[in-house]
Amino acid sequence: MLVSIVIPCYYSQATIGKVVEMVMAEFDKNDGYDCNFVLVNDGSKDGTYEEIQKLASRYSCVRGVNLMRNFGQHNALMAALAYAEGDYVLGMDDDMQTHPSQIFKLIHKMEEGYDLVYGVYPDRKNSRLKNFSSRLNEVTSRIMLNRPKEICSSNFWIITNAVKEEVVKYKSYNPYIDGVFYRVTHNIGNVEVEHFRREQGSSNYTFRKLLNLWLAYWNFSVIPLRISFFLGVFAGVAGVVIALLVVINKLLHPNVPVGWSSSLCVTVLFFSLVLMVLGIIGEYLGKIILILNDTPQYIVRETVNIKADRKQVPLQKEEGDAGRNKV
Repeated sequence: MLVSIVIPCYYSQATIGKVVEMVMAEFDKNDGYDCNFVLVNDGSKDGTYEEIQKLASRYSCVRGVNLMRNFGQHNALMAALAYAEGDYVLGMDDDMQTHPSQIFKLIHKMEEGYDLVYGVYPDRKNSRLKNFSSRLNEVTSRIMLNRPKEICSSNFWIITNAVKEEVVKYKSYNPYIDGVFYRVTHNIGNVEVEHFRREQGSSNYTFRKLLNLWLAYWNFSVIPLRISFFLGVFAGVAGVVIALLVVINKLLHPNVPVGWSSSLCVTVLFFSLVLMVLGIIGEYLGKIILILNDTPQYIVRETVNIKADRKQVPLQKEEGDAGRNKV
């Protein structure tokens, strides 16, 4: 069985070689399985792509993709999936937090008949901001992405080739990989894996990037529009009730002056609701305009070990090298 390992690479010059070689070592321990790699350089300005080229020149099973600029992790994953050819496709990070030693836990869980398996972390080794965003993701993805209630998601996952073939049909400029998965299948499993500490540097996800990633949920849901509708209904009902209370209070107590401050508070409340609803509608309209203008999901500058027609180089097997032919 061939497993394609897809890895978006961003400033990972110091770690990507170690990741690839450790993954190969894990597959060497397990008979009946082989692996290849699709490594996507997502606009790194260091020597990440040069390191990918070195790996590709050494191992024919390593495919490299260099994007024109930084498109984001999920766009880079979509680019990698376009070149994946395995019976299973496994997504992991370039920083050793999704550790190669845990890969076969996901593979063996897939063999129970799932279309998609996520590795879940009982003990996370992230920063407080990243842990908070993960908790927020768990709640909002259930509501907005229709994620099964009993399933937890993560950036360590494995899918069948059939799921991959459906996922790559998604062409929006702003993908969220889990949202695309949930559109394809709900036959999803979880398996506990160990979460390791980052070996080099710190997370590249700033608050702004995490917010933009969360807004990508909106590509897969109309829930925000429904919430704005119900907020509008609530505001309308509240306005009628407040107006009736003011009239009744004036009739019962003609000498009581009606304060301008209360009117100002009510006005501010309702105008803030109107602006919020307009902002939600504007977010959707902006996404529609960008899609209609054919904003690219990713742009490939160059590739290595990949033919021009996007077909992968066939694996060349030699005795003693388990399909990872050294060039």
